[in-house]
Amino acid sequence: MELPDFMQYSNKFSKTEFVEKISRIAKRAGAKLVYAALILYYTLQSDKVSVKDKAIIIGALGYLISPLDVVPDAIPIVGLGDDLGVLIYVLQKVWGDVNDDVKAKARERLSKWFDEDEITEIDGLFDLNEK
Repeated sequence: MELPDFMQYSNKFSKTEFVEKISRIAKRAGAKLVYAALILYYTLQSDKVSVKDKAIIIGALGYLISPLDVVPDAIPIVGLGDDLGVLIYVLQKVWGDVNDDVKAKARERLSKWFDEDEITEIDGLFDLNEK
């Protein structure tokens, strides 16, 4: 499957729309997708991230909140799979810019939407440099 041009979604991304969409789909999307999105969101706020990496992060987050998807979000089970794929792809690209503070912020926000047993499913999920 060919990934979409992330930059076509950059105009869909705004902090308000992102937080609204994530809070609306959190339980249905699962902790993995939400954690990946939050890591990218907090990485975007860093002044140590290059403009190029910020652009692909904005594109990926825009794709997440856009109602237009390769696989529509309304399709049960697989609907958010393409979103997770895009987020993980971009996460792998920018993983060097993700610091422990970003991970801690993402996990803290995750704890507001998920129970601890749901959060444990993310353990080790994005330890990309160990794979």
